[in-house]
Amino acid sequence: MNWIIRTLTSSIGRKVLMSLTGLFLVTFLIVHMSGNFQLLIPDIASASEKFNVYAVFMTTFPLIKITSYLLYGSIVLHALVALFLTLQNKKARPTGYAVSGDSEKSWASRNMGILGSILLFFIIMHMGQFWFQYHFGGNQPVMEIDGVAYKNLYALVATTLSVWWFAALYLVSMLAVGMHLWHGFQSGFQTLGLNHKKYTPLISAASKALAILFIVGFSSMPLAMLAQFGVANSIDEAADNVRNKFDKKQIEWKTSDWSSLEPNTPWENVKESIAE
Repeated sequence: MNWIIRTLTSSIGRKVLMSLTGLFLVTFLIVHMSGNFQLLIPDIASASEKFNVYAVFMTTFPLIKITSYLLYGSIVLHALVALFLTLQNKKARPTGYAVSGDSEKSWASRNMGILGSILLFFIIMHMGQFWFQYHFGGNQPVMEIDGVAYKNLYALVATTLSVWWFAALYLVSMLAVGMHLWHGFQSGFQTLGLNHKKYTPLISAASKALAILFIVGFSSMPLAMLAQFGVANSIDEAADNVRNKFDKKQIEWKTSDWSSLEPNTPWENVKESIAE
């Protein structure tokens, strides 16, 4: 056990830990993006039904729940190790060299700390607006699917992403994700010792392809919500736009307390609440 602790607290160990948590987060992003593509379905009724059923599966299936907790831990660990390594590097070299090899590096590789800080800020906001609301939120929209009440997470996402300033923050953050991966994915493999003249160019190409895929894929979601529900200046305005769209599609909607709504609750048992 002592050798594990010594390894993880060493400089090399921290870099390996940084790489492993980073590669795990990339895997999560691929799964997360794939599931969220359901937001792009043009028909609101079909999109909300599929996305809300998917959300219940992702929050109740035991294996997914365990993976989620590992994910949260990885995010925190990845951020803390990155901060520690950044401070360690600054302490070791408080001033730059007169002639630095950094000129040959990409902007992303030289500014991983800035990109990481943007992402950490976005993750905190993202978790607060969606994850926290889904599990502990107050009065929120609930829709009926096959006689069962579902938290209408689709409506919450549509409301949030059709507010212009949140959509702008989302787009900037997705650009940061892509730039972070442009350097970080390849760097992670190199740290783990997977560096070979035959495979490194392939990993480098995959790193850039993933970066572009994530930027385009995730950016399509706020753009789709803005196109579908219009551009709003506030959450209240966006919520009215979304509600009107649901009403026009004659999709039944109740407002109820999400924190007390259990999965598989019969629709007729859901009590209407007064919206806050």
